[in-house]
This record gives sequence, C-alpha cells and structure tokens, in this order.
Amino acid sequence: MPNDAPTPPESTRRGAIQDAADVRSMFDRIVPRYDLMNRIMTGGRDEAWRKRVAKMAIAAHPAGHPRVLDVATGTGDLAFAIAKAGASEVVGIDFSGEMIAAAKAKAGKNGGDRVRFEVADALDLPFDDGEFDACTVSFGLRNMPDYDAAIASMTRILKPGGIFICLEMTPYHRPVLGTVFRFAFERIMPLIGGLLSGSRSAYRYLPQSVEAFPPAHDLAARMRNAGLENVQYALLGFGTVAIHSGTKAE
Repeated sequence: MPNDAPTPPESTRRGAIQDAADVRSMFDRIVPRYDLMNRIMTGGRDEAWRKRVAKMAIAAHPAGHPRVLDVATGTGDLAFAIAKAGASEVVGIDFSGEMIAAAKAKAGKNGGDRVRFEVADALDLPFDDGEFDACTVSFGLRNMPDYDAAIASMTRILKPGGIFICLEMTPYHRPVLGTVFRFAFERIMPLIGGLLSGSRSAYRYLPQSVEAFPPAHDLAARMRNAGLENVQYALLGFGTVAIHSGTKAE
C-alpha cells in the first residue's frame, strides 16, 4: 500500500515504553523460548514474513548479492533468511548479548559462512556512512528508546539508493475483531508466554509496547523525515503487522 503523502507524524511518543536496560534484561531472559514463542504468537506466519523481507532486500539491489545489515537480529532468523535469499554478506546486530550468543549457535546450520553477528546498539551503529546496500529490522524498532533516532541511524549506514525495510507489529483498532485480538494478545498470550518462557512480564510488555507504537502511516512519515524516499507499507496478519520500506536519497 503506497503512502507517500507528506504528512507529519501524529504520535508524540519518542520511543519504547521501558528503558533500554530493562528491555535488554527482558530479552536476555527469554532467549531459550524466544523462537518458539514467535511461532506461537504469529501462527507460524513470522517465517513467511521474514522471507518476504529477505526477498525485498535482495530485489532492491540491481546487481544482486547486496551487503545487508540486520538490526535487532535476535536469534538471527531474518539474517539467515537474507543470506539464503542471495546476500553476499549479512551482519546481524543486537544489543542483547544472550540473543547474539543464540544466533551464533544457530549459524552452523543456517549458512553461517555469509552471516556474522555482533553486539551493538541500533542508535550507535559501529559502521561507516553508506556501508550497506540494505538495512532490515524485524520486531525490534518498537523496543528502541528513540524511534526517529533509530531510523536515522539505520538510514545513515545505507548507500545512496539503499533500502530500509522494517517488519513490525502495528496497533490494531478494528471494531469487533480488534476486541477479540486484544483479549487474546493481552490476556492469553502473557499466560502462554509465562508458562513457556518463565517470564510472564515479558509477554505483558509485548501488547503494551505494540499499543504504544506509532500506527503504520505515522511510521511512514517518520521514515520520510529521516531522508527516505518512495516510502511504502503493506499490512499483513489481518492488519496486525506492517512491512515498511523506503530508499535512501541518491
């Protein structure tokens, strides 16, 4: 769904609903059941969504085989999908050391020769300007302390014409279905998450963080403000998830 109108962001929230140290600690705790909970929460659709993002990252590079940075890589699923789709190199970064350790442990079975992982902060990326052909972030932007600064940071490391792609949950306010979805998301999911991961609080945080996150059109406006062009988004999962993309000005 194209969304190129020059509208300013509506949300005044600067970033995540918890501070960075608490968010890092939370993700460190849930690593052992993180992949399983992703499958459960999305009905297994997260794998298809990541493959779609991976194809977009590759297709945007006219010569093929781009160098890609995957931010908030978690246990590396998107980074591995991008490598399998044809990237020459994928660098996956996350501010959770436990997540990076888990990603490295999975690398041997997932094309690890073209993927490397390191601990780094999205707001202070240790890379030069224009170093990557594409930058992706999946289910991580809403956990960052400053959305605009994070988008600007990820745009900085792109080459002119490079693509930024964000896969993220988006607030869901549809009548009837919205009520059903919120009940499952806010009541049932924390219960399941607590039983499987041992951290019910982490899965109470999830619906709260989604509700506080900017809606899709607002996020598109923030991307334009960061210097991205041809900004578009598509809603997936009955409107609960959005894939945004934009290219850095030449």
